[in-house]
Formats: sequence, structure tokens, C-alpha cells
Amino acid sequence: MQSSVGNTDAGKRGMNLTLRIWRQKDPSVKGKMVSYKVTDISPDMSFLEMLDVLNEQLIMQGDDPVAFDHDCREGICGMCGVMINGEAHGPQQTTTCQLHMRSFKDGDKIDIEPWRASPFPVIKDLAVDRRAFDRIIQAGGYISVPTGTAPEAHATPVPKKDSDAAFDAATCIGCGACVAACPNASSMLFTAAKVTHLGLLPQGQPERDDRVVNMVAQQDREGFGGCTNIGECSHACPKGISMETISRLNHDLLGALRAGARPKS
Repeated sequence: MQSSVGNTDAGKRGMNLTLRIWRQKDPSVKGKMVSYKVTDISPDMSFLEMLDVLNEQLIMQGDDPVAFDHDCREGICGMCGVMINGEAHGPQQTTTCQLHMRSFKDGDKIDIEPWRASPFPVIKDLAVDRRAFDRIIQAGGYISVPTGTAPEAHATPVPKKDSDAAFDAATCIGCGACVAACPNASSMLFTAAKVTHLGLLPQGQPERDDRVVNMVAQQDREGFGGCTNIGECSHACPKGISMETISRLNHDLLGALRAGARPKS
């Protein structure tokens, strides 16, 4: 009778991988793909933990570690994000920090690149500057809701369909996967999510027209491409935000322009 010990040990054996990673010292120099080997990688590691292992290896060898964005590592903050084998965040619809190495096989070759979009210039290696998103949000301005005691919860009824749609749009974490996945590098899904979650709620109504025209104008100024309804944005979105939000944005934009709203110069 064959012992199960050998099988158990084999099951615990880590993976050996070849990583081809984009290395770029800073925006002023040309980058290139560099190959690295990592060994004994646990299938239970997250993708970022695997990069941590590589960086420890590089530091021990006296090399420069790979720069990449990360923060909470819980799929909430939206900081992490890289192209993995040509897919935003990798083969699963989740954030890079929540992608586990069991999605790959022993001996795999993995290409890792930064977000591909001119409005997201490379800072170093896999880290990109996503402040264009911040400027789009800033262009939306504020909502004119008085501060102080919060109103009673049922003072202004909101239809459940609207509240659910607003909540779904508000789950956007601004990671940039929609832009990286889109062949046009369009930010329409991001902008639509930020416009929609306020446009569906009572407190978002006073500035509704100005908000949409200013945010769309700012995304154009940032150099993002136009939306051609390909759908890669929603497919890559780790929060599964629907393209219906883009339809809502277009509806609001047309209504605002017909009402005479014009973007700030």
C-alpha cells in the first residue's frame, strides 16, 4: 500500500515561476522587461506577497526592489493594480492584492506591467501616477448639504431601485482597471460611477448638471480616450460596476447641456 506522506509533501511543495517585470527607473528614462526567477511560492500567497518575496530576494542580492502601489491589501483602497499577462488585475475579477497564486501553475511565465494609459504616467516600475482621477473628482465640486445634525433617515424617501443603483456605483475604488483594460484608455466607467451615485440621491440634485459637465470636461482635458461601448471596463472592474452607469452619465450629460450647463474653463 502506497503511503500518503509523499503525496502530502508534494501537495505542499511551492511553485517555481518566471516573472517578466517592467522596470523603469523614472519617467525620464526608457523602461524594459526584466526576467526574474522565484521559487517555492505558496499557492495561498497573494500576488503582492509573491512580489514581496521577489523584493526580499533582490534586496539580499543588492539589487533595487520592484516598486509597486499597495496599501490596505484587502481589496478596498484601490491602490494596487498591474497588468498581469495582459489583463488588468490578472485572470480573476478582483484586485491584485486579492489575487492568489493558486490562479497560476508551477512553471508559469508571468508578464507584469504597469497600467497602460498616457494619463497614468509611470512613476517607477509598476507604480503609476493616478492623480488624474483626483482631478476629475475635484472638478465635480461639492454638494450643498448643510452641516450639523443629520436629518431623520426617512425624511426624504429614496426608491429602493435608486438607492441600490447608487450604492453599486459608490463601490468604485478608483483603482484604474477600467482605464487599463479599455483599448481606448477611457475613464468613462470611473467618471460615470462618481457621477451616478450622487445623481441618484436627493443630496446630489442641486449641483447635478454642473457636476456632470465639469467632470466629463476634466476627463477630456486629462487625455483619456472616448468610450466605444466595448465593455472591457466592466469586465475588469473588481467591483463589477455595470456599464449601465455610463448610460446614466450620458443621459445626465445630454440633459445638462440642453438645460444650458457649460463646463468651467
